Amino acid sequence: MIRVENLVKNYGDVQAVRDISFQVNDGEILGFLGENGAGKSTTLKVMTGYLSATAGNVFVDDMNIVDDSLEIRRRVGYLPELNPLYGEMIVYDLLSFIATIRRMEGRAFRQALERVVEQCGLAGVVHRAVQECSKGYKQRIGLATAMLHDPDILVLDEPVTGLDPNQIVEIRELIRSLGREKTLIMSSHILQEIEATVDRIIIIHNGEIVADGLREELMSSFRGQTQLTLEIKEAEEESVQGLPVQLQGVSLSGVAENNGSQTLVLEYDRDTDPRERIFHYARDHGWVILEMSQARVQLEDVFRNLTGEGASNA
Repeated sequence: MIRVENLVKNYGDVQAVRDISFQVNDGEILGFLGENGAGKSTTLKVMTGYLSATAGNVFVDDMNIVDDSLEIRRRVGYLPELNPLYGEMIVYDLLSFIATIRRMEGRAFRQALERVVEQCGLAGVVHRAVQECSKGYKQRIGLATAMLHDPDILVLDEPVTGLDPNQIVEIRELIRSLGREKTLIMSSHILQEIEATVDRIIIIHNGEIVADGLREELMSSFRGQTQLTLEIKEAEEESVQGLPVQLQGVSLSGVAENNGSQTLVLEYDRDTDPRERIFHYARDHGWVILEMSQARVQLEDVFRNLTGEGASNA
């Protein structure tokens, strides 16, 4: 449905987005993940027609953002990071105002109002001033304004920033439900929200795409060696040092003493699973196993690897 081709956006001498290309499939929930200032919001603003690109183009069903900007904006619902609400307005009046801008009147507006009030859970605040609503409800109201014209595509920029844990869960569930009906793009620098909500992840760093794929694909590509922590008792030094000798493919990367027990850190190739062999070795040498835990790569590990110190700053 959406195709971004060689997109560049400069602010004076600062290049915020550097020749990026990607596509978003129909019905997909795409997570745009990156640090603050990575280029996420700039990319979304260009995709929604809010900003013009320095170079490159955005296509929605073969319409492009340069020549068909108004038509694309009719098909897109956009919630910016800074939710642009009029605090002094009643929620109903705000939605009516947005409907007027969208040229929705009469029955069309009433049906749309009923739909977004139900979808966004606004029945309790629809006759309340926006400024009297909680931060969570304000995010819901912002979503309602973006959804009023029933767009095919929803673009949400940092939709859970500033919310408390309960409000985050509420907005997360709402986003998931919307993703079953629409193509949805969500940006965030909060890894847990991206991980819990989206189908596919794009990681952007210094204006460049450094990873693109399903969560498991990203983690698999960065998994490398698997690490196993083994807490044991009654193990002789000779048998501990002999483990990597007898168990081919298993290396001993650390040993620590801890109140009468020992903690061993073992490593092996991600495509193997020698835990059963390790168990038999421990049993044969009289070890008492207190704990065996295998470390798993998390999305945070991938993100830090790609965007932390040592990542490319080109």
